Amino acid sequence: MHSRFAPPLFALLTALALPVHADNYSVPKNHAFEEECASCHMAYPPQMLHADSWRAMMGNLSRHFGSDASLDEKRRTAITDFLVTQSGGRKTGDTRDARGTPLLRITETARFAKKHREIGAATWRRASIKSPANCTACHAQAAAGDYNERSIRIPK
Repeated sequence: MHSRFAPPLFALLTALALPVHADNYSVPKNHAFEEECASCHMAYPPQMLHADSWRAMMGNLSRHFGSDASLDEKRRTAITDFLVTQSGGRKTGDTRDARGTPLLRITETARFAKKHREIGAATWRRASIKSPANCTACHAQAAAGDYNERSIRIPK
């Protein structure tokens, strides 16, 4: 009699556990990616953007968010290939604007907007945060791919 309840109970418990893992990203190792990208900012998990977004970003490194991040062609190709291979899946959601252009900023994605909808503009401007792109200000384990809500600490 109890065995008929086991599959539905297991399914329910599994579903309840999903949100815990929904905000964790694997952070695959890639020496060139870490060396080049993390020298200026946190090396964002590649799964946060779609392959088209990474291709577009890596194709215009001379104008990388106000900086010249140009690389030699061999290194640029190697990092692009890594990012495209590791790019977002179902977690990413749409990473294109209304015209279909790939978004280059994780902070402009629908997923980011949904997850941060309660954060006001004044909070982003705090000296301790500076911008929405500064993930590690609130997500202490962001570099390890942990964006879980339970580990968020918004600084004053």
